[in-house]
This record gives sequence, structure tokens and C-alpha cells, in this order.
Amino acid sequence: MKAVVWHDVGDIRLEDVTEPKLEHPSDAIVRITGSAICGTDLHFVRGTAPGMRPGTVLGHEAVGVIEELGPQVRGFAVGDRVVIAATIACGRCVYCRAGHYAQCDVANPNGRDAGTAFYGGPASTGPFDGLQAEYARVPYAHTGLVPIPPGVSDEQALMVSDIFPTGWFGARLAEVGDGDVVCVLGAGPVGQLAALSARIQGAGRVLIVDGHPDRLETARLQNAETVDFNTEDPVAVVRELTGGVGADRVIEAVGVDAQRPIGGPAAQHVDDRTAAEFDLERARTAPHARPRGRQWMPGDAPSQALRWAVEMVAKAGTIGIIGYYPPQYTSFPLGVAMNRNLTVQAGNCNHRRYMPGLLSRIASGGADPTSVITQQEGMPTVIEAYEAFDRREPGWTKVALEIAG
Repeated sequence: MKAVVWHDVGDIRLEDVTEPKLEHPSDAIVRITGSAICGTDLHFVRGTAPGMRPGTVLGHEAVGVIEELGPQVRGFAVGDRVVIAATIACGRCVYCRAGHYAQCDVANPNGRDAGTAFYGGPASTGPFDGLQAEYARVPYAHTGLVPIPPGVSDEQALMVSDIFPTGWFGARLAEVGDGDVVCVLGAGPVGQLAALSARIQGAGRVLIVDGHPDRLETARLQNAETVDFNTEDPVAVVRELTGGVGADRVIEAVGVDAQRPIGGPAAQHVDDRTAAEFDLERARTAPHARPRGRQWMPGDAPSQALRWAVEMVAKAGTIGIIGYYPPQYTSFPLGVAMNRNLTVQAGNCNHRRYMPGLLSRIASGGADPTSVITQQEGMPTVIEAYEAFDRREPGWTKVALEIAG
């Protein structure tokens, strides 16, 4: 079968690999009909998420049709349309039963303290082969598969595999409530869906910060108030728009590959000392990066979004962090956060906790997450799609992959 395979930093290939087989009684084999490229996948190729094992199939977002079931999988049948949860969880341990699927005590073969298990990630996450392939093995299928309701398209369900639940989780971490002013940092696909989630969860006003005009325009069409950090100082603008108070809640949806502003007043605030700090952070975070010009280049300001978050939120406000930061990342403006009495919550999304409810919301017409999909690509052009998405070219916000299988 065809799959996207990681070989090294800056080196991914579309290759023929062996089709997966059932390995445990609780497994399922799914024929993938649709997958997607996520910003997290780019971290592995850029080198900002270390520990990848050569030969690992990438991808953690997919929908498909069940082809084979292990004898312990109940409640599903061959031929069912399903969406696959991006994180892997047993469904039976104390953490899963409390809804903390990302902290499952069982799924990660490296042990209970190894962290979240997910598809297509570093050795520390399993590793498990990913979902940018024609077929995939789904461990603990009774938990990792969710049926797609009638009336929900593959494209809609695909957004529920990872990014819609992650955006929803970000709003929950930020403790969004009725009437809150919410600022989302990052207008990528997760940020866009975090803005949608915040509005559904009661926000009275949603601001969104990014440096790419096409992404800001998409956010504006969804009635978010946009701030371009390459032409404005986002902290000053958010404070001005809130009467000097700041946002009640901030959702940080950028992560370690944040970029410093290239123009405007915000760029002037990046003095020599700050630039040196950013350079040191990047060197520590991605020591094996191998950029080729603009390709596979780690972000040049790893802590930029975090710094803005603690400065633009109101005193005693709340920050929810869903942008990806690898375990070796250690830079956070703790002193500012502490002295402003901020609440900061962060984590990997407990996808399975939110997927059924979000699918029901989509089925009833209460939300449509497909507005963030800007490109539909086939497997033959997947590497070119990765490259365009990595370069943040205009119009490449979210790439869905149509997979024939």
C-alpha cells in the first residue's frame, strides 16, 4: 500500500509499505478514505519534535471504512464508516474512565509515565504507524473508533479526528464562559476551530491574531475580529479593544514553531536581547534542523506566542495552551504569569471525550468545521502538498488528503 513515510529531518517520502494486520484481539483494520496533514506533522519534518524513528508512517487524522475486526471489538461491524481518534487510549484505565484519554495508563508501550500515545509520532509516543496511508491498524478499536452519523460527510468527520476536538479542548482549558472576550493566538486550522468553539461555548467576543492575511480573512468571514502581528502590536491592540483590561481568556494555538513579526511595531519590540533569546530557544529545541531555504524551517521565535499570551490576557485571566511544545522545551514567562495571578492550563487533547458530541452537533447543523479546509489533494501529490503547507503559502491552511483504497 502507499503511505507517507518519515526517514529523517527534512526527508519524507511516498512509498509502498506492508499492509497492516491485526496484532491484538482489540485491533481493527480500517481502509482509509480520507486523511489530512496537521501542523504537528510539520514539527517532525522540521526537527522541532525529536525522537522520530525512520520508517514511521506519518499522520494522525483519518476517516475510513472498517475492513477487519479483532474478536474483542464489539459494537462495530465490517463496512461501518468511522472516524479515528488521533490519540490512542485503552478506554478502561482510571484516566480513560475519567475522560483523560491523552493520559491513558495503558496505550503507550513505553510505560504509564511516557505520555500521550498517538499515531505517526516519535518513539516516545509508541511509536505507532500513522494514518496517511491506504490502510491502518487501530489499537483498542472499541475506544479509538467513533461511528460517523448519517448526514455527516467524510470531510466533516475528518475534522473531528483531531483539530475540532483540539480547538474545543483549548476553549475548555481557557475556561471560556458566557460573555467572555476571548483572544486566539494563531489563525491556522486549530486556531480557527478554537475560535468557533469559543463562540459556541459562550464567548461574547472573539479576537484572533496571526501574520498571514489569507488566514486572517478566513477568520474574519467567521466574524472574528482580526489582528495582524506584522502590521500591529497585538498586545497593544487587544488592550485597546478591551478598554485597557485585556482579554478575559486567551487560547494559544501556535506552539513551538512560532514566528517573530517581520514588520510593524511588534517587530520593533524584538530587540537584540529578545532576538538572542529566541535564537537560543530554537537551537535548544531543534538542534538537528536541516532547513533548505524556506523549506522545513523551524519557527524563529519559539516563545513568542506564550509571551504575548501572558501580556494580553487580563489580570487574573486564564490561558489555555494547545499549541505543540515538545518535552525538551523549557522557556515560559513564568514570572509575568505569576505576578499577574494568571491561570495557565495546557495539554494534549482528550479527543475521544469530545468526538461523539461534536459529531452530533455537526449532524444537527450546529457546526460545520470544513470551512478551514483550503486544499484537497490526492496521495500522488502529497509530498508537494507537505512542502506548500510547510512554507505557509497563501491558501494552504488545511490540507485534506483523498485516499483511494
